Amino acid sequence: MSYGVFAGFYDGLTRNVDYAEKADYLCEIFRRFGHTPGETLDLACGTGSLTLELKKRGVDVFGADASYEMLTQAQQKAFENELEIMFIRQKMQSLELFGEIDTCVCTLDSLSHLQGESELKKALERVSYYLTDGGLFVFDVNTPYKHENILGNNTFVYDTDEVFLVWQNTFRESDCSVKIELDFFEPRGKLYTRESESFREFAYPLERLRELLDECSFDVLAVYDDTTFGQPKETSQRITVAARRRKR
Repeated sequence: MSYGVFAGFYDGLTRNVDYAEKADYLCEIFRRFGHTPGETLDLACGTGSLTLELKKRGVDVFGADASYEMLTQAQQKAFENELEIMFIRQKMQSLELFGEIDTCVCTLDSLSHLQGESELKKALERVSYYLTDGGLFVFDVNTPYKHENILGNNTFVYDTDEVFLVWQNTFRESDCSVKIELDFFEPRGKLYTRESESFREFAYPLERLRELLDECSFDVLAVYDDTTFGQPKETSQRITVAARRRKR
């Protein structure tokens, strides 16, 4: 998925996301584990909202995303905020950086968008390759509960000043994935133009995530219910994982 169409409406449709709070949360995780973030990658940064918030908090951060359209908006935001931030166009599963990083963050279930366990492991291997020994990787992912019970086979409708969105889901039990089909209706005078995007998101049992992280030389430090420091519940829709790169 290119996220070309989605990019134009992404910020408007995610106004409920408190990026300042999320940046504070990540910084508190760093603090709790005695970690100085140093050179930090915001992986799958999208339109850069979190990247900017981390930069405002003094983090030496840059962003990477596979979508040209998303990165164009991210760069424009940085310019408008008079912040010097590098954004690069890279896929998570084939990440190529200029050197080592001390920290990597990946939020808003971006890893869930990778197409299956094979791609997920490739992304974890690439992050592990570039992280310094003792480097911190903090990410969040959707839970199987969310895929089966919240997204499921449901349809959602969003109506904003900019767009009318119909979001249709199809749940596949065999791999706990959800096919998401988005139809965007943008007002043009008395008429609407329609554009569509579709993609599939995957969810994994926590035990399997731990195994994959271990195979990629990560030690799991903590698993939290999303944006809290509490333990995940059976009904948690998203979990946050903090993992440290083992010494080579």
